[in-house]
Order: sequence, then structure tokens, then C-alpha cells
Amino acid sequence: MIPGMILDTYEEGERNALADAMEVMTQAFDPAYGEAWTLPQLAGVMMMPGTWLTIARVDAAALGFALVRSVLDECELLLLAVHPSWRGRGIGKELLIDSLKTARRRGIRSMNLEVRSSNTAIKLYEKTGFEYVHRRPGYYRGSDGQLHDALSFRIEMLG
Repeated sequence: MIPGMILDTYEEGERNALADAMEVMTQAFDPAYGEAWTLPQLAGVMMMPGTWLTIARVDAAALGFALVRSVLDECELLLLAVHPSWRGRGIGKELLIDSLKTARRRGIRSMNLEVRSSNTAIKLYEKTGFEYVHRRPGYYRGSDGQLHDALSFRIEMLG
């Protein structure tokens, strides 16, 4: 873990937390793939019960975030992003592991996610124990109109 890094978790759409997530998102997601959300989308999901946003910070700087939504005993990792200047330092891994721990504490038994088939984060998910479920052809539409497949992954959290 990066010295001085803290993980702050929010269950409501706290304005500063949403702004921090959006700042990271605009830098982290390449518009060519059409994966980034808008502020109204993020704020809308944060209003849903069972949703939490975790932001990794050093001092006041937002380094990355994870957004998770749960229903009953399942949850979905909706977004995981690390600012490009902070990649390769384990921040994504810390956010993912923290999300899994939070889910377990809440009695959640499984986590799902979808990721673009060419995203390098797939290695992180597989190393963490996520298993491939299926492919969604043409799930993401890039800014150029090109379609990109999504891969679905799942991890069971027993005990």
C-alpha cells in the first residue's frame, strides 16, 4: 500500500466524493471505449440502496475509486478506476480487496463484474479469484462507433 493512502467509503452521494470519483474517471477511462459514466449516472446509482463508493486518497488527492452495488446477497463491482499517474502501485488491488471485505461484512456471498475484453485489469480480477462467466459481444460502444466485447466475471465469497 502507498504510504499515507487511506480508503474512504461513502454510502450516499456526498458531493465531494462524487467530484473526486468523476475527476479520476475522466482521466482513467479512455473515451475511445465508451466506458466512463456521467455525473448524473454516478449520482443516480449512489441514491440506490446497497451502493457504496470507496475512494483511495493520499492527503486530499483522489488516486482511484471503486463503486459497488448490492442486492440481497449479491453485488456487482460497477466501476474500478485508478488515475493514470498512480497506476501500477497496487491501488486497484487495494480497492478491489477492500470492496470484497466490505461485501463479506455485509453478508454478501458473491460479486460480479463486467470488463472490456482488452482491459489489462482482467489479470487483477483473475489473480484475486474471479472466474470467467461469459462474453457479451458488442457491449461497449466507443466514441468512433466501434463495438467492444465485455467479459463477465464472478467470485463466490464463502464464510
